[in-house]
Amino acid sequence: MIGTIRTEFVFVWYYFTVQLSHIFVYWVLGMLIGSAVSVFLKDRIHGAMRSLSTGSGTAGIFIASALGIASPLCMYGTIPIAASFSKGGIKDDWLAAFMMSSILLNPQLIIYSAALGTTALIVRIVSCFLCGVVAGALVRLICKDKGYFTFKSFEEPKSRDTDPNMLLRFLKNLWRNIKATGGYFLIGILLSALFQRYVPADLMSRLFGNEAFGVFMAATVGVPLYACGGGTIPLLQGWLAQGMSMGSAAAFMITGPATKITNLGALKIVLGNRNFAVYIGFVMLSAMLTGLIVNLIA
Repeated sequence: MIGTIRTEFVFVWYYFTVQLSHIFVYWVLGMLIGSAVSVFLKDRIHGAMRSLSTGSGTAGIFIASALGIASPLCMYGTIPIAASFSKGGIKDDWLAAFMMSSILLNPQLIIYSAALGTTALIVRIVSCFLCGVVAGALVRLICKDKGYFTFKSFEEPKSRDTDPNMLLRFLKNLWRNIKATGGYFLIGILLSALFQRYVPADLMSRLFGNEAFGVFMAATVGVPLYACGGGTIPLLQGWLAQGMSMGSAAAFMITGPATKITNLGALKIVLGNRNFAVYIGFVMLSAMLTGLIVNLIA
């Protein structure tokens, strides 16, 4: 019995260390670049959003979606910023594009996703950008002059990056980053190792490899399983190696962050019951359509 446990531990440890060696450098780079963007570029990115003029029209939706991806904030940081944008006169369609893409992606997660390969990285960036654009376009088309968001409960937060020494400011941000993502990262690698050891590759291929059913499964699994972007990268890397289709991965990468429980709590406040239900429907439909299109192209 003890010998069997020891053997299983060795196998799991082997998968854990292999996965760690493949992805560790992306985690480190992601934190370094994410902290650098947060400390040195965040104000410029948000300033660019505030500088959007009413003459930008539909083009403003594309710009806002790109700026949402560039923004390093989590959703609880994004919503108060969006509230300040709204007070400054930024239209709801631009805010929808900014918030949607910001939920799905940020500079740090882009670096993490590079561990999945060039194809997966491109799919993630393009799909998240387009989700933001479509969200903004729908709000522009459906709501028109009616308000879509309610930001009364949110005010722009005070920045914690205030140390006068720029190096110390960066290092403090980096340390907060390590504390926020490190545990999830290691748990993700452990779960990936357990999947590789105990879940047969052909089962993963049957679940996530089938074009239509696999996309539906991935979109559904993304809802309860997603906790942290860095923590899901090891899982996705393992699943792709075991037969998950790229479209299924794309669906997971949309529903996961978009339905993360902490994000949903904040979004329900600013959307209200009706618009919140519309948001959930939009996320699921976008994930499944994206997955099917990616599989068709691939």
